[in-house]
Amino acid sequence: MRSIVQPGPPALERVQWVEARGRAFTFTLEAGLPLLQAARRGFAREGFASGTLNIRSGALGPFSYVMPALSKTGENAAFYSDIFRPPGITRLQLGAMTLGQRDGAPFFHCHALWTEADGHPGGGHILPEETVVAEPFTVEAFGIDGAVFAAEPDQETNFKLFGPVRRMATSAGTTARAFALRLRPNQDFAWALEAFCRERGITRARVRGGVGSIIGAHFTDGRVVEPFATEMAVSTGSIAKAASGALEAELDVSLIDYLGGLAVGRLTRGDNPVLMTMELVLEEVG
Repeated sequence: MRSIVQPGPPALERVQWVEARGRAFTFTLEAGLPLLQAARRGFAREGFASGTLNIRSGALGPFSYVMPALSKTGENAAFYSDIFRPPGITRLQLGAMTLGQRDGAPFFHCHALWTEADGHPGGGHILPEETVVAEPFTVEAFGIDGAVFAAEPDQETNFKLFGPVRRMATSAGTTARAFALRLRPNQDFAWALEAFCRERGITRARVRGGVGSIIGAHFTDGRVVEPFATEMAVSTGSIAKAASGALEAELDVSLIDYLGGLAVGRLTRGDNPVLMTMELVLEEVG
């Protein structure tokens, strides 16, 4: 399986996780608000400070983003491009967001694919500080109680990355057992989720959110993304028993690579290792 040498020593714990409780809900992002503020308000109304979003459509403007890029200094295995600020309204197609905290304040990590006002298709990492909701749109959310995603320095990748940390549970209404996860580099995305569930006796789970990167991509229909640096979002994901009785993950994703190539499809199990990080929530399904 492919792997990338990271600048720092690998952490012994390859899956960072916190058990929590959670609940799915939908809400509408308010036009005219910064995307971060609109997302935070939607979660706060339901009693949550952290969780995930899945985006099926939407309109943003002003809009700012970066793409994956090669590292110019060698201090990271890959890096970000310069900032792009396309004019007009950008129409989202697919995306995922992790809402949490950075330096004690609300923050998000969001990857998506979109079409810009001039018809140019694009994708990448949306910048919270410079992006505004242009028109109201509805998102699928999952709030977590008892954990929060917090951005902390990561020695292995030399980035400040979201990972789950414990928080005192609140009175937020929840409906399911949930696990906030961060997968570390150079382990297959599907196999890591399958092993995590197997070790805890979980026979069915749903992926909520899902933001990160993998080393290129191999899809079940035979397509291959060769450029190694990507930004990826999970559109749908599940872990369940196959006909053989073994747990198998089905992960449908969208991504952009550092050369600007876009891809959407189902990942092949055992052939899609994490590049930098993969953050998500697993909801146990009864």
